[in-house]
Amino acid sequence: MFDEIAPSYDKLNHIMSLNVDKIWRRHALKEIVDGTPQQILDVACGTGDSTVVTAKAAAEGSHVIGADISEGMMALVMDKARKAGVEDRVSLQVADGENLPFEEGTFHRVTCAFGIRNFEHKELGLKEFHRVLKPGGKAVILELSLPRNRVIRWFYDLYFLHVLPWIGGLISGDKAAYKYLPASVHAFPAPSAFLAMMQEAGFQNVRQRPFSLGLCRMYVGEK
Repeated sequence: MFDEIAPSYDKLNHIMSLNVDKIWRRHALKEIVDGTPQQILDVACGTGDSTVVTAKAAAEGSHVIGADISEGMMALVMDKARKAGVEDRVSLQVADGENLPFEEGTFHRVTCAFGIRNFEHKELGLKEFHRVLKPGGKAVILELSLPRNRVIRWFYDLYFLHVLPWIGGLISGDKAAYKYLPASVHAFPAPSAFLAMMQEAGFQNVRQRPFSLGLCRMYVGEK
């Protein structure tokens, strides 16, 4: 599905989020980069927006690996990296987030932006994030969320369940993919439940922060 919608994915993301997703990524960067050379893994990197932004913000000597199971999505990453002037800091790896092909303790940071809701077994993905982190490292996860306010939630569901699939289908030609998106967000665990999953995976000092009235949440856990 993601291979099929890759050519229109970025355009639709920015149209449908009114570019607010870029602000959410900037918030995440404050937890990801620390001014020292870092090895960073961006899981479910998709077309590489977070991969490239992270590579630009990271200190000299840092390296960011973008990993995804969709080669169609990743085909767009290196062109973005070249345009941003960070192609020497970025590399790609076809990989399943639930079975990462990296040694234990490889990375200072593991990030995942708007991808973990697509994992079949989120608990396995979180255990893998924890495994490949160095001691003292952090996982920083951005994910779409359901607003708590009932009025906002009504408008949110109207847009997300009815308007978005129509726009997505019109631009991408794949309406089913944009019906899957809201369904996956509605099926995602509540914040408290997801934090509990992070703790069960071994993370400490787990926390979450809502953005844009709860439309997005950032989850952070430390090893």
